[in-house]
Amino acid sequence: MTDERVPENSGAEASKGADGLQSGDGVDHHVLIDAEDDDWAWRRRIRANPTSAKVYRVAVFLLGLVIVVVGLLLIPFPGPGWLIVIGGLVVWSSEFEKAQSVLEFVKKNLRLWEEWVRRQNIVVKALVGLIGIVFIATVLWLTFHFSGIPGFFPDWLVDWMRTTARV
Repeated sequence: MTDERVPENSGAEASKGADGLQSGDGVDHHVLIDAEDDDWAWRRRIRANPTSAKVYRVAVFLLGLVIVVVGLLLIPFPGPGWLIVIGGLVVWSSEFEKAQSVLEFVKKNLRLWEEWVRRQNIVVKALVGLIGIVFIATVLWLTFHFSGIPGFFPDWLVDWMRTTARV
């Protein structure tokens, strides 16, 4: 079953709206956030002008794209890679319905993962933590192995990394 919304004023053939949401059948194809669903007055003003609405959508898409790509590039490294990707989804979801559904999917599954981990006993929680630490250590080792050890590291740490960790 699909969720199709038809505008109230649609006749036999609906006109294409200023933001290009409707086809000849009068069906909202769920690409963009509907103007009536927008709580921000400044965005409603932008959407009132077809030219500024298109420019705004392109800007939102490009900003979200840059954030998502940067986040994806940072995923292998310790830090907030996935958080940055989710931030890009948040930017996209402010304007695009598909991004909203992807963001809801991510939030739902993160909640389910968190609830599952919380229900586990201490051994499973420790194992999950250990797997995370091993993953981060592996990423760091690979990073230092292929790109070199930063010059600002103390000498004792550089010596340890070269002898014990064999970076």
